[in-house]
Amino acid sequence: MRLTTKGRYAVTAVLDLALHQNDGPVSLASISERQCISLSYLEQLFAKLRRNGIVTSTRGPGGGYALTNSVDEVSVSDIILAVDESCKVVDCDETEGCHSGYQCLTHDLWQELSNEIRSFLDGITLSEIMANDTVHNVRIRQDKAVSEAASA
Repeated sequence: MRLTTKGRYAVTAVLDLALHQNDGPVSLASISERQCISLSYLEQLFAKLRRNGIVTSTRGPGGGYALTNSVDEVSVSDIILAVDESCKVVDCDETEGCHSGYQCLTHDLWQELSNEIRSFLDGITLSEIMANDTVHNVRIRQDKAVSEAASA
């Protein structure tokens, strides 16, 4: 899987949303502040996430985003695919071939690796990530830093 910044940021932002949505809709500004991702970039990502059914939005004061489904139903690959990331390790095309219509020598190897990565990420849900002690500790640190910055 070719995981770019777009895919990594999308997973990070949706995980942040999942960790904070129990208090109501989560604003992109709060995700931006906690995760140090630009607000305009988050707006682009969340437009795709909303179109692809990963999140829902609420307008107006107190508005923001929430997950469409439970954290047990959203996989990492769902998020990555929703923001138009591919699940290919390399640019070998399954139908047209890699070199002028023909497959390269290692085409099947890279295709199998892509399939393995996709299967791995299909099997990881947000709830599993949220249960990780390290994730919990990072959340506490981030929330504390934002709280301290707001009171300063």
